[in-house]
Amino acid sequence: MKSIKLIYLFILILCGCAFPETYDILIKNGTIVDGSGKTSYIGDVGINADTIAAIGNLNAKGNLEIDATGLVVAPGFINMLSWATVSLIEDGKSQSDIRQGVTLEVFGEGWSMGPLNDKMKEQSLKDQGDIKYDIEWTTLAEYLQFLVDKGISPNVASFVGATTLRILTVGYEDRAPTKEELESMKSMVKQAMEEGALGVGSSLIYAPAFYSTTEELIELCKVAAEYDGMYISHIRSEGGKLLESLGELIRIADEANINAEVYHLKMSGKDNWNKFDAVVKKIDSARVAGLNITTNMYTYIAGATGLDASMPPWVQEGGYDKWAERLQDSEIRKKVLKEMTTPTDEWENLMYAAGSAEKLLLVGFKNDSLKYLTGKTLAEVAKMRNLSPEETAIDLVIQDGSRVGTVYFLMSEENVKKQIALPYMSFGSDAGSQAPEGVFLKSSTHPRAYGNFSRLLGKYVRDEKVIPLEKAIYKLTTLPASNMKIKKRGALQTGFYADLAIFNPDEIQDHATFDKPQQFSTGMVHVFVNGTQVLKDGEHTGELPGQVVKGPGWKADE
Repeated sequence: MKSIKLIYLFILILCGCAFPETYDILIKNGTIVDGSGKTSYIGDVGINADTIAAIGNLNAKGNLEIDATGLVVAPGFINMLSWATVSLIEDGKSQSDIRQGVTLEVFGEGWSMGPLNDKMKEQSLKDQGDIKYDIEWTTLAEYLQFLVDKGISPNVASFVGATTLRILTVGYEDRAPTKEELESMKSMVKQAMEEGALGVGSSLIYAPAFYSTTEELIELCKVAAEYDGMYISHIRSEGGKLLESLGELIRIADEANINAEVYHLKMSGKDNWNKFDAVVKKIDSARVAGLNITTNMYTYIAGATGLDASMPPWVQEGGYDKWAERLQDSEIRKKVLKEMTTPTDEWENLMYAAGSAEKLLLVGFKNDSLKYLTGKTLAEVAKMRNLSPEETAIDLVIQDGSRVGTVYFLMSEENVKKQIALPYMSFGSDAGSQAPEGVFLKSSTHPRAYGNFSRLLGKYVRDEKVIPLEKAIYKLTTLPASNMKIKKRGALQTGFYADLAIFNPDEIQDHATFDKPQQFSTGMVHVFVNGTQVLKDGEHTGELPGQVVKGPGWKADE
């Protein structure tokens, strides 16, 4: 009998009819879009533990089987500019992003959650808004591990913030660092890179980052470059001095010998919408010269920041307390009001760039007594108070004890579409990841927090056909992963981590609007992070498998 079974097995093998492989998870009959940009095909994906074990037409079974007929099976999406740093502390499920297929949140636009000293921790506790939390970490690596230990659904990674390093050494003063302070900053970049940071991030329109010189940033980037890190920047101007600011980023990339990316590329203000071709020419020239210059964006014509972006940086020197104190001085107030209404290339005035106070939407107040103004335009509040918009903005900053979260309508739809098609463009929400419940309902937000990625796939890929689906998935996955030199993520490849986004291409859709931003996207069916299902049939499973994704300079503990 035994010999008969052996003969039968031998015949099966000769016929190519070997017993099917069994995987922990088998995703069958999906439209495979692997992240490479190549044409999609119908196939299966086998997953064992946290790893993609096989891809293709698999003769296989799964302990869990998912029929993906009619669905796209793609790598999990990378949010290149995430502000989920605090929202994940409140709720690790990261629902607004998970429901769009985001499996990696990347932090560090100028500010990072470490390194911190005691004074910075004290200030951070004081500045907390609706979400309250204890600061149980000091270094950036400790913060990321804190999230994982607490439990989060997505993976997380971060750049170390040049602004954070400056506050830690120089404080909020408008001066160059001393030689010793600069060496200290460089030492902290070294430590952050060896602990897994992706590179250095800057955000140069805001105080105190505004006070940094190009030379200072070059020195920090030289250290990151030694670890194959990246420089990524909210450049000094996205309006009047857009081309000059882009030139600064290119100079930093060249002199520090580092790859560089522009955070949320845009042409802010109607007077600057015609600069698209000049921007592309400048980037393309740098790339032809051998520099790896890339960009990211969000898929909306409005950005979101605070009322600080409408006031001169000099009045903000020293941090919020000094800023608010100066604004209450009648002579200083007059000077600030004049500068807020005077055209200038010396600093970035987003209220002026927007063109009118009707294009400023107030969405985030810290003071409960002002929350009734949430969702109103600055023009509406100014009319209520019988004041100018500029005076109203100053009063709100003082009264709220914060910079006041503000949406600015600045960009053109035509440029958004042209940017999406750029070959080096990836995508970031520039927002937290939340849910329309609990503490998140105490403030409003920008719709990009709920719709940035599904808007790309629904509006711009399916409906308007700005770029093909395969190219969009490449820009959401393999492109950013390769730019950041992240290993074993950002593609459907055997041996890579099993981060997957499975969606219905006919139904993927954003629903968040500026009037009603807290609405989940739909059409994402299943999401896996490190082989664990976090979204099943469009609903969150409650699983929290997220891990820290380390940068190229990471040195494992001895």
